[in-house]
Amino acid sequence: MLPVVQTRFPPLTRPVPFVSSRVTRRESMKLIAAGLTASGLGCATRSGDLLQPEEVRSDGWKSTFDRVWLGREYWANPMEDWHLRAGKAVCLSSGGNRSVHSLRHQFVNGAAAFSVSVVARREAGGMRDGGCAIRMGARSELNEYRSNLFVESGLDAGVLGNHAVLGDKRVQLNTRDRQSFLITLTGVPRGENMHLELLIRDPDTGEALATLETLAATSLLLGNTAVVSNFSLPSMDEASESTSRYSFSDWQIAGSGFSDRPDQDFGPLLWAMYTLHDTRSADGWVMKMSVFTGPLSVQDQQDVSLQLLVHERWQTVSTARLDPDAWVATFRLPDWDASASWRYRVLYEERRRIFGDTSKSSVDSRPDYFVGTIRANPGSGTLRMAAMTCQKDYAFPYGPVAANVMKLDPDMVYFSGDQIYEDHGGFGIVRSPAAPAILCYLRKLYQFGWAFRECMRNAATVCLPDDHDVFQGNLWGEAGEEMPGGIDAQNVDSRGGYAEPVRMINVVHKTHTAHHPEPAERDLSTRGISTYFTELIYGDVSFAIIADRQWKSGPETLDIKVGVTGEGEPPEYLNPAFDRADLHLLGEAQERFLENWADDWRGHTLKAVLSQSVFSGLATHQPEPDRYLKYDFDSNGWPASARNRAIRIMRESKALHICGDTHLASVTQYGVDAPRDSNWAFCTPAIAAGWPRWWQPDAIDLVPRNRPGHSLANTGEYRDSFGNQVYVYAVGNPDVARSAHRYLRAHEKGSGFGFIEFDIERKTYTLHAFRFLIDIDQPHESDQFPGWPVTISQEENGGDNFLT
Repeated sequence: MLPVVQTRFPPLTRPVPFVSSRVTRRESMKLIAAGLTASGLGCATRSGDLLQPEEVRSDGWKSTFDRVWLGREYWANPMEDWHLRAGKAVCLSSGGNRSVHSLRHQFVNGAAAFSVSVVARREAGGMRDGGCAIRMGARSELNEYRSNLFVESGLDAGVLGNHAVLGDKRVQLNTRDRQSFLITLTGVPRGENMHLELLIRDPDTGEALATLETLAATSLLLGNTAVVSNFSLPSMDEASESTSRYSFSDWQIAGSGFSDRPDQDFGPLLWAMYTLHDTRSADGWVMKMSVFTGPLSVQDQQDVSLQLLVHERWQTVSTARLDPDAWVATFRLPDWDASASWRYRVLYEERRRIFGDTSKSSVDSRPDYFVGTIRANPGSGTLRMAAMTCQKDYAFPYGPVAANVMKLDPDMVYFSGDQIYEDHGGFGIVRSPAAPAILCYLRKLYQFGWAFRECMRNAATVCLPDDHDVFQGNLWGEAGEEMPGGIDAQNVDSRGGYAEPVRMINVVHKTHTAHHPEPAERDLSTRGISTYFTELIYGDVSFAIIADRQWKSGPETLDIKVGVTGEGEPPEYLNPAFDRADLHLLGEAQERFLENWADDWRGHTLKAVLSQSVFSGLATHQPEPDRYLKYDFDSNGWPASARNRAIRIMRESKALHICGDTHLASVTQYGVDAPRDSNWAFCTPAIAAGWPRWWQPDAIDLVPRNRPGHSLANTGEYRDSFGNQVYVYAVGNPDVARSAHRYLRAHEKGSGFGFIEFDIERKTYTLHAFRFLIDIDQPHESDQFPGWPVTISQEENGGDNFLT
């Protein structure tokens, strides 16, 4: 095999002055410009790569088997409400604003003529009709094709009831009770305006049913193009049998006003994640990889192939079958040569049919590839990890974070949870039954993969599920037990157990962790919920990958009412009623695993624990900076006895704890029997913070001991609200977000990402907390939150205190 030469980013470790995190309005536009430069989104919908004037692009759905996923060139809102049937994209829901966007073609050139046409059919009718339309100019403030997908407005041209509609103009059709319409919208430039003509015809006879003309500003047309079922109704309008729904077919786009960007296709291979692990067994190094496709049909190809570049030729080394629920294929290759980097290529043959002919001879295929590099084991030098968490989709596609991570070129990327939120992509959530709930989950997860697939393409990836990933705002897993009342519980965020069907939960686990090393123990749930806690050895570092909520006790065990219990208690009062020795955090199985892992030093020099959340109640105010909330039982500072038991086990490993979840960057040192006697923890900034939290003990007169030498506010030795000892060295409190622009808003809310350098020779960890709107190529003293970077020695994780 021929190794791939790797390039290394210059070392990050450097002193950074402490600066205020406040952003002035004067600085905001500079930040946005810097962020767009970092992400390459300043001209994302570029005018190059245009359709040729004579080209006509058709949807190709007649060549596609009946299935949920509409194809590489399309994004359906929401995916679970659409299905391909006999060459038509059929909307299954009578809800409002159900749309299909073209990914490859955006309108970008207002100096050129264009034409868009589609056949729309009313699949179900009723007293209420929301109409069918071509939509032009679906555009976010970024005007980036992925961010444009979720804009539910634009210039609509189509049929509503018995009228043709073009923007705010309408005219009556010359016939009634039609079920099918050929909708054609053409545009001819008139200076800075566009002369638009809408023609509605009978698709079978060609008979003209209505014509409308108008002059519109070209700027109103720039952006995405879509077809929309029930375009006149709001997206959260409840579906009902009395409301119409539509299908679309023969969608054609023409004219050099449209871009032609095959690189914007998404699928059928969506993304891949891999790990490389020294098993210290007869299997040697093992490479595991998960590969994602969209939901396909039983007639589609079910196998995915993995190829390696060997002596400049691609060789197939393994084939894996797609899971028909998760739509993931998983490869496991033992005896991997980890001393070299390898170019890989995932191959999927997408079957295509000749419409109307079911014979096998009429089926051909076209290949799709996902190409990347599986890096050599970093060895005994420095392992460099990007660590990320929590991505609310108001900031999708998180361009500055993704671009800066790629520029830093990490060996490893780590996502600690909340890759999705329940409101991702709009349209609410489907909780049951399991099959549509899984589809709902997958289309939300696809936003995560789409945003960060380039970061994962060439780097080992660890990806953990957390509470929102299983459609719960809080999760006390109770060893996999069903939440009383299940999905019908009045509030699935306030009680112990899992709300969703087991089948859906296992899909969440598989899509996140199938490429991780095998679980340390299985079959721990009486209901069959899968486990994923395990060890990963890579780059001379052993990572304990754990689930810090799957076995956690529920608050109702102590009659706790989340968000209410403890109101009015003084901040310094430690209530003994909120702890009990028999409560769980990690559970007995994970505690056994951590005990064995802490004592086993074969094949590595440093250790780290990877989990979802910090083992302290590190928040005093939420969701406003002046709203004091004493108890956050969702935090892993609760239950305190179980928390202390877990840290006593971790302390023996001298491991750094790396986590996320809280939307509040922090560097802390745990205390159990005495202040600062245990491990350090790095809670990374959220990629895009949602629910804001602040750590402001100074504001409630909690007086610290031993404030660090930098004298930053809200730092020093404290007891949290559960009585846990914690030394706060640095905290990245957010501002109150006031900006409408998604990237500036994320920046204000304290968003960003973490970066860790594991120095194997010096046995140190250097921690960085970068803010959202920066450009790593143009370093500035304000790039990181106050108090970072921080370098911690291995011995400090055992309780020795060198950092002050």
